[in-house]
Amino acid sequence: MKVFVAGGAGYIGSICVEELLNAGHEVTVFDNLSEGHRVAVDERAQFIDGCLSERQTTLDAVSSCGAEAVMHFAAFAQVGESMADPSKYFRNNVANGINLLDAAVEADVKKFVFSSTAATYGMPDAVPITELEPQKPINPYGESKLMFETILNWYHELHRLEFVAFRYFNAAGCSERLGEERRVETHLIPNVLRVALGQKEECRIFGTDYPTPDGTCIRDYIHIIDLAQAHMLALAPGKCGFYNLGNGEGYSVLEVIETCRQVTGQPIPAVQEPRRPGDPARLIACSQKAIDDLGWKPRYATLEQIVDSAWRWHSAHPNGYTG
Repeated sequence: MKVFVAGGAGYIGSICVEELLNAGHEVTVFDNLSEGHRVAVDERAQFIDGCLSERQTTLDAVSSCGAEAVMHFAAFAQVGESMADPSKYFRNNVANGINLLDAAVEADVKKFVFSSTAATYGMPDAVPITELEPQKPINPYGESKLMFETILNWYHELHRLEFVAFRYFNAAGCSERLGEERRVETHLIPNVLRVALGQKEECRIFGTDYPTPDGTCIRDYIHIIDLAQAHMLALAPGKCGFYNLGNGEGYSVLEVIETCRQVTGQPIPAVQEPRRPGDPARLIACSQKAIDDLGWKPRYATLEQIVDSAWRWHSAHPNGYTG
């Protein structure tokens, strides 16, 4: 298929582009490089430097490449920043996303695949979290994604645009060529690996008094390659709706740090700090719907595999893409 990938220079988008190309798809990447990296765009893809806020540019880009499917990764995704600057998140994640939806409708695109988030659930009532769990976001980031999910439903009903929205849990790991580098890094695994690389003195543990076996928060980590595979399965005709993407296995902060120590062979000092406001004790996905409906099967399901792939990339690229 001809696939238009908005945000295809970012961490998740670039690796999805790589996997799409490996599977024989024709890909156009649309990115303003505010968060992504030009060097991360696979040379087999066409690249357009543009921003979704530029409505006509977006309409022209989707139309000119003859897109049969659109994948949307071009969102801001820092919870703390969304609390400080909600306008930035609603403008980009909602208003700019509508420009992409309209471009898809105008170009008669048949499939729209959206990068959503488990943050739409907020503080869940039950774990593991199914797609039937009430969605009660507790920050503008999660709210902006939920708003776009609602808009997707209406575009499906009124324009017959078939969509799949994936609610990610914790995307992690790297491919052989592409990795994880952000302007502001908030994810646990890359921050712990920076300590192993000698770039930071210690990693921080926010809260050790949660009602979990070791007192630290438990999260569900999914390998980026498994995430990309789900997106390709979503391109099949007739697939439509909302899906969780996670491993269904939770790992505590202390377990992640210990696994990083084992994989890297480094001591990785850690310091304990107070809880952060709004951090749930457990966030674990039930991804059975994706397994049943899409035929999805994670291939890199263990924490060791995820950390090992991340360590191989970060140790080979200690300065990220700028190196």
